[in-house]
Amino acid sequence: MKITISQIGAKQLVTLEGRLDTTNALQFQEDIKPLMEGETPDIEIDCTNMEYTSSQGLRIFLMLQKSVNARKGKMVMKNMKPQVKEVFDITGFSNIICII
Repeated sequence: MKITISQIGAKQLVTLEGRLDTTNALQFQEDIKPLMEGETPDIEIDCTNMEYTSSQGLRIFLMLQKSVNARKGKMVMKNMKPQVKEVFDITGFSNIICII
């Protein structure tokens, strides 16, 4: 999985590429740790090139969402492929995380 994080105005833009699974979930969590602790609570996650997420990936997205909520920010995930969106729908995460 490749992750790119950049600051765009008052929000953080996270771009994901590849598969988020057990082999790279801990690295992904480390990569986004600054987003969970930073001063900029507004986060946009571009999933255009994200192929898959496992339950460990969902757990990390939930941790990030809780962090954003605690800091009165907004997190949005966008451009999800149908197979990835289906995982969020089946697990109920699409009711917790804003997906556009």
